[in-house]
Formats: sequence, C-alpha cells, structure tokens
Amino acid sequence: MKTLAEKLVYIQGRLKAPKSQRNNFGNYNYRNQEDILEAVKPLLQETGLKLILSDEIKEVGSIIYTEALATLSDGVKEEYGRGQAGINVSKKGMDMAQSFGSSSSYARKYALNGLFLIDDNKDADAKERLTQKHPKFKQVVQAMKGGYTLRDIEQKYVVPNDIREQLTNLS
Repeated sequence: MKTLAEKLVYIQGRLKAPKSQRNNFGNYNYRNQEDILEAVKPLLQETGLKLILSDEIKEVGSIIYTEALATLSDGVKEEYGRGQAGINVSKKGMDMAQSFGSSSSYARKYALNGLFLIDDNKDADAKERLTQKHPKFKQVVQAMKGGYTLRDIEQKYVVPNDIREQLTNLS
C-alpha cells in the first residue's frame, strides 16, 4: 500500500462499523457518526492517513441544510466524501443549537458512509445489485485490481453473472 487510493481501498475493505444503536420505535438497528469514527481510527493509524470532518451551512431557496465534508489525506493527496442534512430550526423538543448539531452529525455520518463505502440500509441483509452503471462500480473494479476477491465484493453486493465474469477476468 503506497498510494492514497490503495490505502482507501484497504480501509474500505476492512472497516467494520456495527450498527450498535437501536431505534425501538422503528424496530431497527443503526450506526451513528461515533460508531464509524470508533471503527475507522485504528485503520487510519495503521495506514498513516488523516481524516478531517468539516461542515458548512447552506441555503437553497427556503431550505437550510448542513453540508459535511469528510477529507481523507496522506499529506499530499486527498479523497472526499460529502453528506447533506436539512435543518429544522423549529423541531419540537430541540433548541436551535441542538437542531444544528443533529443536522451536522447526520450529514457527517453520510459523508463518512460515502467515503468508506458503508452500506446504511436498515435491513442488514439488503444488498444492492452491482451493475456497470452503479455509482461504486469503478471503486469495486479498483478493489479487485488491488487484491480483493469476488467473495469480498459479494459481501456487499448482489453480483449478476455478466458482472461476475467481468470481475473474474480482472484477476
């Protein structure tokens, strides 16, 4: 592992961020920003990479939202993940600071999800179908070239036969 891209693929393949939070009302488990950060810190230390999270408050029309940026850096190059979350300043039971903080946490979680390829489906068994048009297809190809196996890819995706053949020919 020498390049930032190789290190990112390494982290993406090994990061396990369990859904340790529980929503009893919706009857499902989920992960929050803290769960992801706790899981990724040892991998950052191992690879020598730095992760920075930042927010920016934006407004489009009458909608106010937080845009979070997760920046992964080796000191020379950077990779990014972005996430957005609306801000409801009149949410019942929250003051303005809590509303902005909640939006920030949510946006950062989704920025981290995007950067580290974390599947955040409520149903842990639900897998996306991998196609050439899938937004993560190029990253999957890069992972396969970096030493991942078809079995590793099938942990996260349903891989149709035509895509399986393509990926098998890469190794």
